[in-house]
Amino acid sequence: MNDFTVTVRQHPQRTVISVTGELDLHTLPALEEATYVIPLGGKALHLELSGVSFMDSSGLNHLLWLRRRLLAEGGRLLVTNLQGQPASLLHLTETYELLTSPSVSEPDGRHPEGGVPGIPRHKQPCER
Repeated sequence: MNDFTVTVRQHPQRTVISVTGELDLHTLPALEEATYVIPLGGKALHLELSGVSFMDSSGLNHLLWLRRRLLAEGGRLLVTNLQGQPASLLHLTETYELLTSPSVSEPDGRHPEGGVPGIPRHKQPCER
């Protein structure tokens, strides 16, 4: 039996969602519901995932969708306290820096210091 919980805490400048359990296709609807109903426009969303022991591609896809949504609304996503397999998944897919970096991106998706966050410098797109 998988005990999956999603806890939401609202703060003036950010929302914190803490997740515990296995984040997969069967448990994802609970996280989706929390992120759909919370008004996030312009605020930071911190996803605290220290209690997540497993994440599949549906969980990763939702994190990437959520990041795009927040950037479009002037907010930002910060995934924190990844452990074990979920951290390995983000490293394997080269999304770890993209989702865990506390820096704020420019509206066009570029990192303020240049380049696209989450993409290693040697793989950055060239300006023409």
